[in-house]
Amino acid sequence: MNLDFAQLVPSIPYILYGIWVTLQFVAVSLVLGFLWGTVLSLFKIGKITVLRWFADAYTSVFRGTPLILQMLLIYYAVPQLTGIDIGAFSAGVLTFALNSAAYISEIIRAGINAVDKGQKEAAMALGVPYRTMMLKIILPQAFKNILPALMNEFITLTKESAIVSVIGALDIMRRAQIVGASNYRFFEPLLLAGLVYYLLVMMLTLAGRVMERRLAKSD
Repeated sequence: MNLDFAQLVPSIPYILYGIWVTLQFVAVSLVLGFLWGTVLSLFKIGKITVLRWFADAYTSVFRGTPLILQMLLIYYAVPQLTGIDIGAFSAGVLTFALNSAAYISEIIRAGINAVDKGQKEAAMALGVPYRTMMLKIILPQAFKNILPALMNEFITLTKESAIVSVIGALDIMRRAQIVGASNYRFFEPLLLAGLVYYLLVMMLTLAGRVMERRLAKSD
């Protein structure tokens, strides 16, 4: 099969440094996506028709178009229209955050709807303001219900972050491609990249299970 992993050894630190880049993309995107997704979910369950329509249309567009198309539009088309250059990191984070928010908003909406209606009725009967009720009563309970789905979105985002390589971001995948092109041997570095992604996913999966067990004990 003409495999020679010995030639890959000097390039391993270079590829592994891409883990830091990938985690930066994922962490920032997840935080922004969660915040924006929470706002969208509140729009969807709110009584303001215009905001509800906007949130539904937003979710439909971002869930109905390819992620890579959204990234290319932000990285190439937005500068063409505005004259403002967007770096690879900013374009990647913005794309992942906007896309992830569409999915997270549906997860949070479902979690909120799963909370017993008696909780909301009791809070309203006690005169608790809507904002306080959502932040202190409804959302904390909904979070327990949606934690597995949120972790699944986190894992999906980690894997999908590999597409930032198409706009030149030096993540794990891009570095593996560079090493392969320099040595004319792609199987070994791409196999290493796949192993790194797999280990990242496994660690996130274990972390999610630990969080679930701790939340279950608090019940």
